[in-house]
Amino acid sequence: MATITLSTTVGNSMLSQLLAALDASGAGSHATCKLYTGAKPANTGVAPDGTTQRLLGTLTASFPSGTVAGKALTFDAITQDAAADDTGTCTWARFSTGAGVAIVDVDASTIGGAGFLQMNTTSIVAGGPISASTCVISI
Repeated sequence: MATITLSTTVGNSMLSQLLAALDASGAGSHATCKLYTGAKPANTGVAPDGTTQRLLGTLTASFPSGTVAGKALTFDAITQDAAADDTGTCTWARFSTGAGVAIVDVDASTIGGAGFLQMNTTSIVAGGPISASTCVISI
């Protein structure tokens, strides 16, 4: 796979646009991060199929969702999902506005893996809590 390297100014500008899109619904409606099984859809306009792409749970961002510096969007406090919707392995996540508009899909992995969203464990159990102490999207 080919890669590009962006200047800090351009990277921060791109991530600031992403942050603005996530927070577009305003303070009364927080951005979410929905965790799914299966293969990530082709784009954010494609809804998860509910069969192979099952919703495991939803994390809720603060408002504003985070800050941008050093080509990284670092999310502020993220509210856990106290009771996971389903059992499965989280392979990807969809970040949406508080109004439910999908903004970005990212791969998920355990810490140290290749995913944009890195979790302590990607094994989710229905009814159990799902939490994220940190979430960073880097360019």
